Amino acid sequence: MTGRWSSALLTDRYELTMVQGALRSGAAHRRTVFEMFARRLPETRRYGVVAGTERFLAALENFRFDSETLDYLSRADVVDDATLSWLADFRFSGNIWGYGEGECYFPGSPILVVEGSFAEACILETLALSIFNHDSAVASAASRMVTAAGGRPLIEMGGRRTHEESAVAAARAAYLTGFATTSNLEAGRRYEIPTAGTSAHSFTLLHDSERHAFQTQLDALGHGTTLLIDTYDVTRGVATGIELAGVDLGGVRIDSGDLGVLASQVRRQLDEKGAKNTRVIVTGDLDEYAIQALAVAPVDAYGVGTALVTGSGVPTASLVYKLVARAHGGGAHDPLLPVAKRSIGKPSRGGRKWSTRGLDDSGKATAEYVYDYKPKFGPLERPLLRHLVADGEIVGREPLGEARERHVRSVAELPVSAQRMSRGEPAIPTVFEQRVNA
Repeated sequence: MTGRWSSALLTDRYELTMVQGALRSGAAHRRTVFEMFARRLPETRRYGVVAGTERFLAALENFRFDSETLDYLSRADVVDDATLSWLADFRFSGNIWGYGEGECYFPGSPILVVEGSFAEACILETLALSIFNHDSAVASAASRMVTAAGGRPLIEMGGRRTHEESAVAAARAAYLTGFATTSNLEAGRRYEIPTAGTSAHSFTLLHDSERHAFQTQLDALGHGTTLLIDTYDVTRGVATGIELAGVDLGGVRIDSGDLGVLASQVRRQLDEKGAKNTRVIVTGDLDEYAIQALAVAPVDAYGVGTALVTGSGVPTASLVYKLVARAHGGGAHDPLLPVAKRSIGKPSRGGRKWSTRGLDDSGKATAEYVYDYKPKFGPLERPLLRHLVADGEIVGREPLGEARERHVRSVAELPVSAQRMSRGEPAIPTVFEQRVNA
């Protein structure tokens, strides 16, 4: 094994066979532009959220065909010797632009633009799509949950409902869009996300009584802990918790039943006993709709698992990665010619794109403008593309906190219609602007 982790085989075989074919035809070195975008949003979404940029840049940095990787490709007869030789020296040397992580996007938004030779740009397709499709789907769902929560904190706790590495990525995407904490310790270590968690029903069942379990937890974790009160009887659980911890009990968690009714019942019981500062936390198959339905209930925080890590019914952002421009020859300065698919139901728009968010005088978004030429941006347009990779060097890295702040600004910029949970059109239209030839 090599000392450095390689992401080079996180790809599809046909990307390498295309490189082999293009090397034979001489087209591998033609300058090209690929773009990643969504043709449409899910019916229930008014906007999408870009997530995964930092993870993609980290994977790109490790996209190297080391000796072990090359040996596998040779043994499996995936590509010929000439292609293996090219892969051995592969380093992405082109340019990449992208929407800032946490930014909202809309149908046709060019959220990633990759410019380089055909061989080095096409080979990144699966890597980019696998990361951005997963993370953006989770972030888009998480953002709606944050909106539905109306300022109440959300805990990400879906690690046991998905692949172990997907769980870490999902926790990051949730935090990016406003979740307060995660139960996933690897996400906490890797991305410095605050973690939270106390006990499950098994802890209560392990002990001889609920009282014994609660006392043990309070002794171990202090009176600021949160007790899980629905293993047996909720009313009795609250009474026992307050009897043992007094009014300093940090919180109680309800994980089953009619959460709205039980939350009101528990809140009254806590208040009657003087525990007015004890938080009521609800968990158990929550999604954005359930959270919104609980808006009038006396709930202090929500824990979300399955719905979050599966994109709340939309497990992929349906992003695609398409060739939109290519040079006719192999020269570095040959002009780029637009190319586009005409497939029924899967068309693409040719030509390199630039995009801006149109704003009104109050700073609210009015449209997503996508240009097929580099425009002069007006005072009421906010440019959306950031330089991420310049001549092969990564230049667009940023702390997760900055992306988190960007998301807050981007959502606040959208019209009120963006907050609706019902089916409908995107919050703002996408307007494609074409150069008018004289």
